[in-house]
Amino acid sequence: MIRYIQPVKDAAFKPIYNQIQRDFGLVGDIFKMHSPSPPLLAGLWAALRETQLVGDVPRKLKEAVAVAVSHINRCPFCVDAHSAMLTASGDKETAARILHSQTELISDDRLRESVEWALATRSPGSLRLRNPPFSRELAPEMIGTVVINHYINKMMDVLLNQAILLKNKLVRSALFRAGAVLLASTVRRGKQPGESLSFLPDREVPLPGKLDWAAPHPTVSRAFACFAASVQEAGESVLDESARAAVQAYLEQWSGQDPGMSRRWVDSPTGHLTGSSRTAARLALLTAVTPYQVDDELIQAFRSAYPEDRQLLSALSWASFSSACTVGSWCR
Repeated sequence: MIRYIQPVKDAAFKPIYNQIQRDFGLVGDIFKMHSPSPPLLAGLWAALRETQLVGDVPRKLKEAVAVAVSHINRCPFCVDAHSAMLTASGDKETAARILHSQTELISDDRLRESVEWALATRSPGSLRLRNPPFSRELAPEMIGTVVINHYINKMMDVLLNQAILLKNKLVRSALFRAGAVLLASTVRRGKQPGESLSFLPDREVPLPGKLDWAAPHPTVSRAFACFAASVQEAGESVLDESARAAVQAYLEQWSGQDPGMSRRWVDSPTGHLTGSSRTAARLALLTAVTPYQVDDELIQAFRSAYPEDRQLLSALSWASFSSACTVGSWCR
């Protein structure tokens, strides 16, 4: 169901794919679509594993957070995937409470407050965000789970053809049930923190200031520092400084809300750019804010200047991560 990018088949991926299969349950499309760039694949896996799959916060709670984030981002595949994992963890009710706006019916106080916090992550300055339901020590796991899921939602929105799920409820229901059964043993199995770090660069990588929420946790900090460095390098290889600045300037004043159904909103922040720089900036900005507005025409326009899959992946990854980091800054 991946579109626009052809996954790379390479024997060199076997070690990381084996670990993903063991700890995540399957090598899903989100990993395959990152295969044109091994550094991005390794960074994504480390950031996801070391926040959401291991740690001191119960997996069930973090899967509920992932469902909530995917719900506010309107990513149906992601909602289904994390709902299946939540069910696999033994919780068969919370996902439905989230999707039907019935969070007040979640009886567990910690779980309910965490879900409500996650649902508020696109509302900067809200009372819920200003009063997070976790300690500073647990912030790296909780905020990290939010950030990586905002990132994944945007990547999936652009690169996954979700039409079959939206059109066929029977297919969607069957996939959900199969996923819950398939993932049950994997979700409940204990995992050792830090094992994904072996796929990251063997050098010191500083943690950017925008990710300072990760600093209290050495493993999460290392994972996100390396992912951020790979994403930045990828973005700089495709988007020039002016294009990146245009996107960052918009995100700095973004309120977390959708600008509307029309794409005209993107004209003003990119109007001073020309040629391929403007095309790349438009793609990046739409991916960062309204990924559902990215269409075949825009991808083709980008491809006319940047024909390689890795270039498209680099632009999308940089945009998605920039947006996710903005959300993370609201959660500090």
